[in-house]
Order: sequence, then structure tokens, then C-alpha cells
Amino acid sequence: MDVDLDTVREVVLARRRADLAQVGAGSAVLAGGTFLYSEPHDHLDRLIDITTLGWPSLVETAEGLEIAATCTLAEFAGARPGRELGSKTLRPDWPGTELFAQACRALLASHKIWRTATVGGNVCLSLPAGAVLGALVALDADAVVWPHEGGERRIALRHFVTGPGMSVLPPGSVIRSFVVPLRNLHARTSFRKIALAPLGRSGSVVMGRRTGDTCALTITAATTRPVVLDFDRPPSANELTSALAEIPPNIWFDDPHGAPDWRRHVTRLLADEVVADLAEGRS
Repeated sequence: MDVDLDTVREVVLARRRADLAQVGAGSAVLAGGTFLYSEPHDHLDRLIDITTLGWPSLVETAEGLEIAATCTLAEFAGARPGRELGSKTLRPDWPGTELFAQACRALLASHKIWRTATVGGNVCLSLPAGAVLGALVALDADAVVWPHEGGERRIALRHFVTGPGMSVLPPGSVIRSFVVPLRNLHARTSFRKIALAPLGRSGSVVMGRRTGDTCALTITAATTRPVVLDFDRPPSANELTSALAEIPPNIWFDDPHGAPDWRRHVTRLLADEVVADLAEGRS
């Protein structure tokens, strides 16, 4: 097999969970591979291909919506109210899924990438610009994790990322899926983003969710990890100001796509618009 990763000597096609026991030092999980093949990884000598496990991309359950880690961005973006979900049609009363396509469009990626890159890959990269990660955090999803030693555990995605490229995923573990709770699939949502250039990396993305009276704002791209602000009701201007002021200064991201002070300023403007949408019931 000819690949750009010239240190890789073996590609394991996983057929059952036992095959994932080989995940560890010197190996990496392969799904879409858009990051793996984008730059050298000289420490790798084995890839574990999990796409051969045959996980259904999107499954409606009594708990809500389960999204496989191997679900492509194209499938994720297509999961909108009334759209086909495999042999079924996605529930028309799940407006929360509208965030999926909006998040994918916030990525600087072509539709070719959408058909290859996976939801699990976007989350595991734990990048500030991980808009798919942000959408799942905004809907308060959990990651279903298969630890190396066996069993299963849940990790709330709002606590999954600890910094750029860093997460709480234990070594040797594999994310099986993500579960979006039913109540948040029924939620009203709002989405805003800004970038320094029309086709540039997002400088700030703010997503809002309103379930009943409670509201949550999720900030990504502008921060080193997703930041969630919870409110008992749509916040007033003063309440929003206070909540944003409590974000530690070192959380605001600094790179060529935006300085921290600019990101903080535009995030406030986007947050004002999202709160107005949620207060008035628009999406």
C-alpha cells in the first residue's frame, strides 16, 4: 500500500472490538485520514482502520441521536429536519440538527473533504477551529468512549478538550460515537461566525441553544477550547457582559487568524445577535 506515511508498515482493518487492542504507542486510529495524511507522523508504524467496523453513521434512539465516530462530515451536515436518515426520515421536529450543516460550513474545507473527514476525527483533533466539535458541545452531547481495558464510559463533550490539540481521551481509547440528548434536538438554536477573510479560518463562532427558558451559548474558534455559558433564561446585556468577563484572559486564542482582543470583541457582538435570536424565537 503506497501512502505518504512512509514509516507505516501495517494497516489493520478492524472487524471487531478486539482489534482495537492494538491502539497504542506507535499506532493511530484511521477513519477519514484527512489529518493523518496532511503532515508527517514519523512516530507511527501502524494504522488501525475503524471504518471497517461498519458502524451506522446516524441512529435514532430513545435517548436521542447517536452519531458514529466514523460518520462523515457530509452525512453529519445532511442530518437536517425532514432529510433521509438511512432508510428513515429524520424527525421534522428536531430543529437542533440545523447546527450540523452550519458548523460544517464554518470549516475551511471543500466538499471533497466533507465526504472523507469524520466527526470523530474533528473532535479528537481538539482544535480551536473544530466547528463540528462546537456544534456537539452546543447541543450538550456526550462522547461514548471505548477504553483500552474494555467497558464503556461517557465523557461530556463540554469537558473533553483541555487546550489546542489536547483532550481528556485516555491513551489507547477509541471514541465509538456521540449522543445528542433528545431534549436538545427539540431546542431552538442560533449560529453566528466571523473570519478576517471571506474564505478564511473562523475567528469566532458562537452557537446558542434554548430549551424551554434555559439558554446556553457555546464559543469556539475564538478560544483555546469550547466555552459554554449557561443561563436560566435569555441573558440581559449586563448578564452577558458579566458572563463573558469571567472567561480567563488566557483562554482567548492568538494566531494569524485573529488577535485575542479582536476575538473577544467580535465574540461579544456575535453573542448579542445569538441572544436576540433566542429571545425572539428565531433560528
